[in-house]
This record gives sequence, structure tokens and C-alpha cells, in this order.
Amino acid sequence: MDTEQLIHFAAILCRKYEGLYLKPYLCPAGVPTIGYGATFYENGLKVTMKDAAITKERAEELLKFHLRRSFLPTVIKLCPTLDTEEKAAAILDFAFNLGTGNLKASTLRKRILASEWAAVPNELRKWNKAGGKILKGLTLRRDSEVALFVLGT
Repeated sequence: MDTEQLIHFAAILCRKYEGLYLKPYLCPAGVPTIGYGATFYENGLKVTMKDAAITKERAEELLKFHLRRSFLPTVIKLCPTLDTEEKAAAILDFAFNLGTGNLKASTLRKRILASEWAAVPNELRKWNKAGGKILKGLTLRRDSEVALFVLGT
């Protein structure tokens, strides 16, 4: 698999759905965040509300760092059957959005491990709620992940 292509595909989805914030802000979970959803820097320090603003270029660096170093190794370890850049990028975006813990415990992962590719879109679409309520933004993000995943099948 071409890791750079995979990161490129996942970054497109992350940019679209995370949005770009050059100054620290509190995400819906109340966690200080900056750039495209970064909650910590490469050195491990957490983002704080007192941190200086960053540039778009710096936000890109953080996004690619997190995709490449914080999430991709775990996604590949949890889902070694992912065999195309598109499939892996869709699941990488899912993990970036919802965390690798949710991926690890999911029926989605079970379907991926069994190479039940036709079942994956429905499993992805189940993850469109927060607090028990369907959210339009999550529904759209899952639909984008499904579209990317299907390209790889």
C-alpha cells in the first residue's frame, strides 16, 4: 500500500469534516483543540487554551503527524486485512474522528477482519450519533467514508 496516498485521502476527509481552527478552541467534548482536530502536539504536550495561534501550514503538519503516527499504525494493527489505500483511508478517518478504542471494540472491525467488504458500509453508517441523537455532520462524514471505502473494493 502507498502510505502517502492513504494519508492524502484521509486528510481530505479530515479537513472537510474537522474544519480549520488556527486558534485553540474547545471541541464539543470540552477538550482544547487546534488546527484540524489536534489535541496534542508532536512532543506530546496537550493543546491548551493559552497556546498561540498557528498557521494553516502548521495545521497541515499536525494533521499529517496525527494521521501517520498517532492513528495509522493502530488502524493497520487492528485491521490488517485492509488491502487498498481507499479502504484504509476511510477507516483511518473513522479512527481519527471516533478514536481507535471505538474501532477496536466495533462490529465494523469484525467485518473488516473477516473481509466482509459488502457489510462495511452499513457498519460505518451506524456511527452517526452523539448522545443518542443522529447528527447530520456525522451522517455526512460516514457517507464520505463509505464512498471512499467502496472505491477501494
